[in-house]
Amino acid sequence: MTHVNATDDLTRLPRDAAETKSLPTVSRTHTHDSLREGISLGLVVATVIWLWLAVVDALVGEPFLSFTVLGGIAGFTVMHYLLNVALAVALMSMVHGARRTPSAIYAVGFGFIMLELAFALVTAAFSNSRLGELAWVRVFGGNVIGSVIALVIVMRRHPLVAILHEAERET
Repeated sequence: MTHVNATDDLTRLPRDAAETKSLPTVSRTHTHDSLREGISLGLVVATVIWLWLAVVDALVGEPFLSFTVLGGIAGFTVMHYLLNVALAVALMSMVHGARRTPSAIYAVGFGFIMLELAFALVTAAFSNSRLGELAWVRVFGGNVIGSVIALVIVMRRHPLVAILHEAERET
């Protein structure tokens, strides 16, 4: 067993397979379930974004305008929650897959970049609608906030940085 102190270089990568450490876990007694974790993550993120849209609309004096433009309050809410839960379940499945195959973390990152690009394009389209220039604050702002919250939640439960380092060693 090696001793680690403040002067040890914890960023040093192992030089051979004999030095490779297993990926850390948050809890050895907790089992990870993509469906359960994805549903809870999706519900949290969807609620935060929904509240963001409602607050921004209220602050600019146009209560629920975003919901109206995006399909009505009920229609938007149902689709919004369903899409967020579906995306979160897919994300958690990919993160769990990356624990077994670390290089899969690159697909997670690429997918995230593509999703953000898609939201930027959708926001640009909505900026020419009744949402106007505030579409960037409403739609894209909500997406960025939701993404940051999702990243924080996932990183608290999964060693994404360790998985990335392991993927780098594989390549």
